Amino acid sequence: MNLPFHIAKRYLFSKKKQNVVNIISLISVIGVCLGTMALVIVLSVFNGLNGLISELYGSFDPDLKIVPAKGKTFIPDSTFEKIRKMENVVFYSEVLEENALLKYGNRQRPAIVKGVDEDFTLMTGMDTMMVEGNFLLDSPKHQFTVLGYGVALDLGVGLTFVDPIKFYVPRRNAKIGHNPMSAFNVKYLYPSGYFMIQAEFDSQYVLVPLSFARNLFSYNKEVSAIELAVSDSGKIESVKENIQEILGDKFVVKNRYELHDVLFKMMQTEKTAIFFILAFILIIASFNIIGSLTMLILDKKKDIITLRSMGANEKIIKKIFLMEGWLITLSGGILGIFLGASVCLLQKKFGFIKFSELGGILDTYPVEVHFSDIFIIFTTVVLIGYMASRFPVHYITKRFLQFN
Repeated sequence: MNLPFHIAKRYLFSKKKQNVVNIISLISVIGVCLGTMALVIVLSVFNGLNGLISELYGSFDPDLKIVPAKGKTFIPDSTFEKIRKMENVVFYSEVLEENALLKYGNRQRPAIVKGVDEDFTLMTGMDTMMVEGNFLLDSPKHQFTVLGYGVALDLGVGLTFVDPIKFYVPRRNAKIGHNPMSAFNVKYLYPSGYFMIQAEFDSQYVLVPLSFARNLFSYNKEVSAIELAVSDSGKIESVKENIQEILGDKFVVKNRYELHDVLFKMMQTEKTAIFFILAFILIIASFNIIGSLTMLILDKKKDIITLRSMGANEKIIKKIFLMEGWLITLSGGILGIFLGASVCLLQKKFGFIKFSELGGILDTYPVEVHFSDIFIIFTTVVLIGYMASRFPVHYITKRFLQFN
């Protein structure tokens, strides 16, 4: 039997001579519990938001994107046929992106025109992100455009209106003459629907057929990027390395996170900062453990004298109160993890806390509990509890009990 642990457990749950010791111990457990619960909930919310953004971006961004290291466009050669036929590449889409001025009625605004082929529709989940109309770009007789909701809102586009959207693009190598409009390519398309993904896309992008984009921007076979979908998400990095090796340094292959590395790094930085802020609050809450152990040592002074007379040395007695501090910390930590995880699971299932700012895509706060976060939180709580217990055990016992 572990004598220090057994005695520490009895001290934790037994009634003390001074009731204030029980109260301080309870406050210590509650403080650690609340701090731990806050850590679990907040980190899980960050995980949920990170997963949500990844999912939303996945409706527009590919698994891998090949862009030229220099310049804006390139013509795919036979090397890209090898990439198209790679075992893990299930979709291969050529895209052409350029800026253009859009005009509808009396309203106008710039936007990013993205020309896509048929594989783009199959590769992404754009058809599930439509808020009005249908995702239709090509038909046997006509071509259409699909607009981001923010672009459509600014232009005042209506699907039932008869006016087309006009696309204005400066002609390459054009000279301005007597008629300035002769320096612009002007094309027309009717809208077929609006999509809503995320403000970054909704307020900038307009999707058009690839052939229309090449005609608008005066290109023949050029593309601005190749977008790929990989069959197994676990093999994305290995496929990326293989493609980069094939293409060399003339092209850059980016995964979904690298396409928005600033955003994801910012979220990770915010998550780390919040973790340290809450951990600091947990450290402050653990000061109650110092008070609790100090009061307990003074309360159990006679017991300690009895243990010394029975042969217990300084190491055993200090270990008893160190165990006491750990039990307080572990009780609060385990209870906090359980309550925090329970709150997250209930939120995930029932969605008690609403998140109306997501504009109908998701109306509740997303949460994801990761085992790695639980492990880090538990380790942090144990370390804080150990450090909080060391001070009173080492200094208070030495001062008041006068070990020789």
